[in-house]
Amino acid sequence: MKRALFCRGALLAQQVALESSLPAAISPALMPRFHRAMSSVSIPPPQCLLRPLEAPFRYLFGPGPSNVPPRILAAGGRPIIGHMHPEMFEIMNDIKKGIQYAFQTENNMTIAMSGSGHTAMECAVFNTVEPGESVLVAINGIWGERVAEIAGRMGANVHTMVKAPGGYFTNQEIEQALAKHKPVLFFLTHGESSAGIAHPVDGIGDLCRQHNCLFLVDSVASLGGAPLYMDKQKIDILYTGSQKALNAPPGTAPISFNERACEKMFNRKTKPVSYLLDMTYLSNYWGCDGKPARIYHHTGPVSGFFALRESLAILAEKGLENSWRHHKEVAEHLYKGLEDLGLKLFIPDKSLRLPSVTTIAIPSGYNWREIVAYMMKHHQMEITGGLGPSVGLVLRVGLMGYNCSKANADMVLAALGDALKNCHKSKA
Repeated sequence: MKRALFCRGALLAQQVALESSLPAAISPALMPRFHRAMSSVSIPPPQCLLRPLEAPFRYLFGPGPSNVPPRILAAGGRPIIGHMHPEMFEIMNDIKKGIQYAFQTENNMTIAMSGSGHTAMECAVFNTVEPGESVLVAINGIWGERVAEIAGRMGANVHTMVKAPGGYFTNQEIEQALAKHKPVLFFLTHGESSAGIAHPVDGIGDLCRQHNCLFLVDSVASLGGAPLYMDKQKIDILYTGSQKALNAPPGTAPISFNERACEKMFNRKTKPVSYLLDMTYLSNYWGCDGKPARIYHHTGPVSGFFALRESLAILAEKGLENSWRHHKEVAEHLYKGLEDLGLKLFIPDKSLRLPSVTTIAIPSGYNWREIVAYMMKHHQMEITGGLGPSVGLVLRVGLMGYNCSKANADMVLAALGDALKNCHKSKA
């Protein structure tokens, strides 16, 4: 009995001490709820989250993401509305029209994926290819490698054409591979950012139609920075990302399917392996299936769609051809400056260079990681090394959209020149 009284007294003393330490703002009526919360929580709030958010400013002059202009940041900061509200559907309709303009297509089946460019990549493959079907992938950098892996994971019979980073495929080589492997889908990267090449596209769509094959093109690094005409070049499926020349934050990915692709996609024997990426549902969510009502499928990134809509508006205001011309002019200004520094461009043929992402052969005797780290530390500037098969071969400089200016190119050249002077160079 005495022990029980002692324990009860100790608990009361603890409670009094606790209550005396509580903020005065806590209402007595909320005390029982507060005590229940205190007694049920065993993991304390992380101290890092009790400090204000800090994000440094950086010049994002790598292959993406790019710095986002204030106008697009402001659009993304607008009050949230429901993802199924009529106003949201109107914004999505605007996005669709903007993508059609950017892609130069009249395709009705044009949407923006809720996710990065990889989401659109998987959406394209998952919806048009069934297990056991033949897929042909052109690999001259990392993005072809990714598509080959994605197609393999979902059970496709994957065949590859492989070139070293910076290499390109002739139409004759592509036609021979199409005849040999008889694929239902042929993949090519238009803007291979890991190597800095803009692959020629003319004539490939015709070859794919002759061999009853869909032509899938990745334009994540090139859209808005280099000429591309989806309908004229007979591209059956085209996708891109939001975070490069479009200058929106990462997280949305425009994609478009033409009638040939839709016929294959909506006449499958099996369901796509992904529910989230199933175009049967996504086409309804985006109002592309002709049905009177849009039915809930998933919660779209509302703020991301706000930002994407604004980025497409900026592109429409500027004009697509003006954007292509501007990226080319700034890229040529950068090329000259790099050559004046004694550096060698990785893609020797000017006509094959990707204007939005320039690749530089790593200068002899230097450690590329040291150059990249020096520019970040002393200039708050991001450029990067290679990616995938181009690691150890190149430095990559991206000047896209908002970042695409001769002034920024001059900043890169000055910082790179400083790095070359101060980074260790071996005597070998």
